[in-house]
Amino acid sequence: MGMIKQLSGAVREYKKDAILTPVFVIGEVALEVAVPLVMAKLIDNGINMGDMNYIIKIGIVLIILCMLSLLCGTLSGKYAASASAGFAANLRHDMYYKVQNYSFKNIDKFSTASIVTRLTTDVTNIQQAFMMIIRMAVRSPIMLICAFFAVLSINRRIAVIYICIIPILFLLLSLIMRRAQSIFKTVFKKYDNLNAIVQENLSGIRVVKSFVRQDYEIEKFKDSSKEIYEDFSRVEKLLVLSSPLMQICVYSCMLLASWLSTKYIVGGTMLTGNLVSIMTYTMQIMMSLMILSMIIVMISMAKPSGERICEILSEEPDIKDNASPVYEVKDGSVKFSNVCFSYAGKGGKQSLKNIDLDIASGETVGIIGGTGSSKSTLVQLIPRLYDVTEGSVEVGGVDVRDYDIETLRNEVAVVLQKNVLFSGTIKDNLRWGDENATDEDIVRVCKLACADEFIESFPEKYDTYIEQGGTNVSGGQKQRLCIARALLKKPKILILDDSTSAVDTATDARIRKAFAEEIPNTTKFIIAQRISSIQDADKIIVLDNGRVNAVGTHEELLKSNPIYREVYDSQTKGGEE
Repeated sequence: MGMIKQLSGAVREYKKDAILTPVFVIGEVALEVAVPLVMAKLIDNGINMGDMNYIIKIGIVLIILCMLSLLCGTLSGKYAASASAGFAANLRHDMYYKVQNYSFKNIDKFSTASIVTRLTTDVTNIQQAFMMIIRMAVRSPIMLICAFFAVLSINRRIAVIYICIIPILFLLLSLIMRRAQSIFKTVFKKYDNLNAIVQENLSGIRVVKSFVRQDYEIEKFKDSSKEIYEDFSRVEKLLVLSSPLMQICVYSCMLLASWLSTKYIVGGTMLTGNLVSIMTYTMQIMMSLMILSMIIVMISMAKPSGERICEILSEEPDIKDNASPVYEVKDGSVKFSNVCFSYAGKGGKQSLKNIDLDIASGETVGIIGGTGSSKSTLVQLIPRLYDVTEGSVEVGGVDVRDYDIETLRNEVAVVLQKNVLFSGTIKDNLRWGDENATDEDIVRVCKLACADEFIESFPEKYDTYIEQGGTNVSGGQKQRLCIARALLKKPKILILDDSTSAVDTATDARIRKAFAEEIPNTTKFIIAQRISSIQDADKIIVLDNGRVNAVGTHEELLKSNPIYREVYDSQTKGGEE
């Protein structure tokens, strides 16, 4: 019930359409059930009696009933389509917006491919099930009940046939559906895996081709696709049993009803028109049962999809604003007080241990350390992409957990290791930093990031179209565009996470010089592998295995810190040796 309640919340503005659909369905069913009764009167009282006036009068009534039934059916279809499409659109909207509010920790819980599958395949399954529920799931039971009582009003003994056969049919169908549902739960997880393979292959197609791994990737796709095929084949083999079961029940009912009806007609206790009505009602009852079996199949498919959608909607972001957040960041000072952090939360393996740092506003801070020393983890705590496990991080003298999240992140610009550009022009990408930025602002930050020189070489200049992921620009160009985008935010804190690794040392030096001259009041954190990128920093932090090994200037660390000196010697003397 919790899942149904949560999903039904997405109906919202389409409630009217969702309510009108079953109303018109009920009208359609009532009219369809009335037609055989009128037809029986036409045969018994009109055709058998040779009363032409009666035939014309009842014929007109039949035409009116059929036209009204057609109108109700058309309107129910129209409103069902509107309600189900709107319901699916709202579900996608709710899921997408929910994901936008996730912290990095929440996003880590779901794979990208899994979220995409839930937004597409799972929502489509729920949409189809919703349409069947508000239309067919209303039509079939009402038709079944009305047709049954119509037969009961004609002949009670014939009605007993349906009372005996229908429970047997439902028992067999429920056994089939229960087994099918467990397979559907498994198959949707395999869909996630298939989507992950496709996404990974397409995003890394250049690597696949350069290593000539097409055959390997094709084989991986075939294996995953084959697993899905095998699961669906098993389900189809189960579901296909429902059709012969339905056929057996339909024809058994028709044969028994025909046999009993002929006995009553010969005995003079039933008229020919009643036999025609009973045959029509038999088909209506059996068609209702067939449709119900289809609904059960659809619900069996939709239930696992609904559970997967509710997982996204129920996931609560672990990073939230507190009751009275701070809406102003005073300056770019940063203070770490006995900070410990674990991706697994309390009790998990700690990536950062007992970090104590005090950085004044406007300082340039270099961070260096070996692979896995948690350099990126450290700076991601500043804009609160993750929350500390123990201790506190303060920005502008206020604990980051006390800020309004949007306010804090607007004052902290981060250029991550994996630079991401989106499809659109260079201007479109840069305006992620400030959507109201003028062309002059864009040119200014591009000069600071040393990006203007290559942009001016493009025929379309700042209107050059960037392909998805920035595949039509080089790694160094992508990095400089991302730096320019971050600068456009005019942040109080700028974090460069190894974001100049793809540019040459001369360009790197020019970027750092521009930072020092143009944004002196911005606190700058520079994670780098090259000593030359951070040697002019006000202070350099040496991280080792998640701990602060040393803090000092370039000259101080050369004298006192063996780790820093070893890195420096390997970079400056390695070539000579």
